[in-house]
Amino acid sequence: MPVVLWVAQALLAVLFTAAGGMKLVMSPDAMVPLMPWVVDFRPETIKVIGALEVLGAVGLILPRATNIAPVLTPVAAAGLACVMAGGAVVHATRGEYPHIIGNVIVFAVALLTAWGALRSLSCR
Repeated sequence: MPVVLWVAQALLAVLFTAAGGMKLVMSPDAMVPLMPWVVDFRPETIKVIGALEVLGAVGLILPRATNIAPVLTPVAAAGLACVMAGGAVVHATRGEYPHIIGNVIVFAVALLTAWGALRSLSCR
């Protein structure tokens, strides 16, 4: 299980670093072709979402890798699952139902990662 958990954490970290990084460095106008939902949010809100995604990605890897506050890893994974739940709600309200599939898949991986990381903490 630990190898599968590390792979899931790494994949989520790459995904959220890329997605969050885009939200932090790109202008909302440049993001519209990739993420049409950004027109419904203020630029500051998009930056906050991006920062939370990048911080969550760091929280997936760093605490367990350094063994400093490893309880933050399942917290980060659960937080990213919440971000995906929010994303699914946004897509649903916009009628972008095919995009919800991606949200649900990433939500499930994040939730399983949170569960696995929490379980590995209790096994110590």
